[in-house]
Amino acid sequence: MANQIDVKVKTQYIEDQSAPSMDRFVFSYTITIINNGDSAAKLLTRHWIITDGHGNVQEVKGAGVVGEQPHLKPGESYEYTSGTVMESPVGSMHGTYQMISDDSEEFDAIIPSFTLSIPHALH
Repeated sequence: MANQIDVKVKTQYIEDQSAPSMDRFVFSYTITIINNGDSAAKLLTRHWIITDGHGNVQEVKGAGVVGEQPHLKPGESYEYTSGTVMESPVGSMHGTYQMISDDSEEFDAIIPSFTLSIPHALH
């Protein structure tokens, strides 16, 4: 496949912004988007599906990421950090980035599911 976008994720629990007694759990996630394909591509939009530990699902759609629409040449990567607030100490996120290659082919880059959890919540 000419369009090969890989997505890597690192997560962090933000304790000083969280309030567990009020069911407020804040997490940050750092995303690295890597173009391992043969052609350059631009990120147009994002679509996230966020599920907390109670089974509540939130969908987030929008243009770009953190106000940008990065254009990645083959071999290039783009990193950004964002965050989410959940009502449970454990949850997950996954989704897609809608991309367009320089030859006008639109495709989805898969964001693999990842877990958000407070320290020691999962063994």
